Amino acid sequence: MNRKKKISQIFKKRLKKANAKKAPLGTKPRYISKADRVDIEKPASDAAPTS
Repeated sequence: MNRKKKISQIFKKRLKKANAKKAPLGTKPRYISKADRVDIEKPASDAAPTS
């Protein structure tokens, strides 16, 4: 592999990583721990009528 190609490959690889860091996280939802999910669901279930 010639020197010019190797340098351009390294540059493109670094550029791709930098752009990936800047990109938004996307449609993947933020992780919520199991304990937090229980805390969130508790008030909703308390408010619902049981009759």
